[in-house]
Amino acid sequence: MRPDTPAENVDHAAEAARLERTAGLYPEDAEALLLQAAAHLELSGDRPAATTLYDRLLSSHDGLENPHLVRALKAANLWEYDHEAEARAIIDGIRATAPRDPAPWVIVAESLESHDELEAAHKTFTEAVELLLADAEQPPRATHPLLFGRHRVRRMMGAAHDDWDMLADTLHSSPVSLDELHDPKRVWSLGSENPAELEAEIARLRAELGTYREALSRPFPVAVLHWPAAELAELLSAYGDLSAEYPSHETHLATIEASLRELSASGTANLGIVTGTVPSYEAFAASEGTSPSDPALLPQYATTLAARGRAVPWPPQRGESCWCGTGKPYTSCHGGSGPTATD
Repeated sequence: MRPDTPAENVDHAAEAARLERTAGLYPEDAEALLLQAAAHLELSGDRPAATTLYDRLLSSHDGLENPHLVRALKAANLWEYDHEAEARAIIDGIRATAPRDPAPWVIVAESLESHDELEAAHKTFTEAVELLLADAEQPPRATHPLLFGRHRVRRMMGAAHDDWDMLADTLHSSPVSLDELHDPKRVWSLGSENPAELEAEIARLRAELGTYREALSRPFPVAVLHWPAAELAELLSAYGDLSAEYPSHETHLATIEASLRELSASGTANLGIVTGTVPSYEAFAASEGTSPSDPALLPQYATTLAARGRAVPWPPQRGESCWCGTGKPYTSCHGGSGPTATD
């Protein structure tokens, strides 16, 4: 499914089936692909089938990268087709486990909110914010939905702004303020006969929709291939013809950053980085019927990794680690010069 394809024009059941087939071809990416398939099944209305996929992932013997995320999605899905008790039990388990990833927290808190459990939603958002942001100098982008969701719930509850709400206000970039977007009285303006009130509400809704589309409907990334030092050494040891492409690891890293900056300066949006490994590169070369020594294969490999959901966005957000793997903040590493790091 292309991100610019209207949802009503998508055959969600067929897309789910395609993603399941792709997961069978690429077991190392099965988790991400099956989660996408489950989302399409939910959109198609086949929530029991989506639950079956979530259970399939949770019963996997290979282990999951993010089991808390899978459980959170399963809980939200179960509650939507009248399995409230099971959903609540899963949500309670996630809160007790206190995962360090913000995504499961967002999903379970929004599930509570959507079922008018505002007190429980507020408590869940707050637990997550205090756990993940207590020592953060700058909240990573992945945590922004926690702050925005907490702000929204508190507005619905009529609570006064606190420090976390003020932080959410500073992070919000839409021309329509969070207070306006989350104003409970907005619902009344939708029934107004005053054209000015209706026009203002349409503008707010467009701004809100734009924020969600940016977060959830990103276009296909333009991805640059990154080899960690050990992988590059192994690659060049096995395929010396590629040494012209990679004179040294330091040059390789500098070339990645320079290429991405050049693309960004030319107006190319949604840039990303994919990390290669020698075994997967060799498998890809075999699938293409060509030699891994062929440098023309490298961009194709990068594109394929991106299509399988392996790309990470570039540049990292302020305060996040550099993409190169040193563990240093991006602004103190490859982002240390030039206006590439975003606020």
